[in-house]
Amino acid sequence: MTHIRKAVFPVAGLGTRFLPATKSIPKEMLPLIDRPLIQYAIDEARESGIEEFIFISATGKTALEDYFCSARMLEQDLEARGKTTLLQRLKDTQIDDDALTILRQDRPLGLGHAVRLAKRAVGDEPFAVMLPDDVIRADQPALSQMVEAYRLCEGHLVATMTVPREQTSNYGILDVNGQLGRLTNAQGLVEKPRPDIAPSCEAVVGRYILAPSIFDRLDEIRPGAGGELQLTDAINADSQKIPVHGYRFAGQRFDCGSQVGFVAATLAYAQDRPELRSVINPGTRDRSRDLCQNASQIPNRIGDPYR
Repeated sequence: MTHIRKAVFPVAGLGTRFLPATKSIPKEMLPLIDRPLIQYAIDEARESGIEEFIFISATGKTALEDYFCSARMLEQDLEARGKTTLLQRLKDTQIDDDALTILRQDRPLGLGHAVRLAKRAVGDEPFAVMLPDDVIRADQPALSQMVEAYRLCEGHLVATMTVPREQTSNYGILDVNGQLGRLTNAQGLVEKPRPDIAPSCEAVVGRYILAPSIFDRLDEIRPGAGGELQLTDAINADSQKIPVHGYRFAGQRFDCGSQVGFVAATLAYAQDRPELRSVINPGTRDRSRDLCQNASQIPNRIGDPYR
């Protein structure tokens, strides 16, 4: 049985869509209710069995490192005041030093380049890639669903959702040749195809489980869409040698790299909290429900995760 132990988190982006906030706060540290975006990804990874966490960061992003370290003085203060619930929330953010790797990407050269930097840290085993911008609200964590599915298919597995055909040019799209439940057989992928030539409407979103052979393909491919090294191109190149599948996860995806998606996610998670739900009036709840339902169709930026 394949055990997925390691996950890579590309977080080197500049977050220009959220300026001026991201002038001093990394995008992945922006709070969704009371947790930063990165914490949602970490919690999902932990609940899915991930034991080692590999961050592809950028120079100067010290807030990310500080967040996962122990805050001893704050912990002592909370303990002295009997704030046990807050103390536990704080401890839940920590990652042991031997389980944490932070690598630097000096230039934003694409998602494929970011993943390639993790080659030595990952080693020769299947691993997950998680884009913290994509927050997925689900009863069972999306990555956990994929880990279970991966035991049936192996190779490369990508999370997918069905999008309107006019939006295919915003995504990596599967070239589908079969479907079994939530699992899609693919004979390849195409990065951001025009709607009239898109092979399907099955779009890749920010969760992957990849075989280690992807690193060989990442060493071979040339810059693709946007002049970047595209992870989609490497997966497509590897599809000639190993299986590639898509997985339609059960859950609601929010593109928190966009302002609309971030607001929709905030409303959705607020509605999950009784103490916050009460401050949303009925009219706002109706509008927010519509926004949340539409948010999963907001075009993502798989080929441009650094903005």
